[in-house]
Amino acid sequence: MSLAPAAHTPPAAVAHHDDAAASGIPNKKLFMWAFLASDCMFFGALISTHLIYRLHPPPGSPHPRDIFSIELTSFSTFILLMSSLLMAIAVNSIQKDQVRATRHNLLGTIFFGLIFLGCQVYEFRHFVHEKDLTLSNGIFGSTFYTLTGTHGCHVAIGVLWLILMYIRSFKPADPARPWLALAVAHFAIFLVAIIAGMAAVLGFVHAVEAHGLMGALVEFFNGNMVPFLVTLLALTGLAVFGRYTGPVDFGEPNAIDVESMGLYWHFVDIVWIVIFTAVYLMEYVP
Repeated sequence: MSLAPAAHTPPAAVAHHDDAAASGIPNKKLFMWAFLASDCMFFGALISTHLIYRLHPPPGSPHPRDIFSIELTSFSTFILLMSSLLMAIAVNSIQKDQVRATRHNLLGTIFFGLIFLGCQVYEFRHFVHEKDLTLSNGIFGSTFYTLTGTHGCHVAIGVLWLILMYIRSFKPADPARPWLALAVAHFAIFLVAIIAGMAAVLGFVHAVEAHGLMGALVEFFNGNMVPFLVTLLALTGLAVFGRYTGPVDFGEPNAIDVESMGLYWHFVDIVWIVIFTAVYLMEYVP
């Protein structure tokens, strides 16, 4: 499907390109629902295990309210909800064959997903080094890290899937045009941007924590600018790769792929809402 207006095909003429099961539901969507149903039972077991422990904690167990930072977790929860909103807009955009808008919303979803992961990495590091809560020094740490870490892995898989979908949207309509090498380079630049960006943000947060905002800015200008500069360079490379280069083989016929990815992302968000309520907020109920 082309980005050019002349190549636009009315949605009604191209809808339902995917094979459908006897139920009439596209096979890809049916497979995703089956996978999410099994994942739902998996998370249900992890959440139940954590809650059973919390109802009967062994003597000497730490109290979660002495460990949690509810402000940070509330912020990361809000960020994840915003990513779900952008994912819904991306699905709506691809259904209207608006490839450019779909790319922008996929990038926004990736950005918010990475912020959530960064907050979780910071939270885990803080719990281990400042609160002495590890995976093996108590049953609370074991159930907490297993549950939230498993959810974090799901978010990371979702982010990787989003990146691949974003790069897939640049596949040219003309199969004779070279594309694979550019896709690999695109993905490599994306990884550099992610790693350098997270290093820059985490470094700045640690500097603010250690020296305050002004001290962190002084430290930044005294030689800790490398991660920020690498991030800016990688983002510039992404902008170059993302420029318009002709018709692409991506559009409304691929809507079912974006919809399936959206189902996964919304499911991950809903699971986090349950975890945030059951694991974090309930600890603050009198």
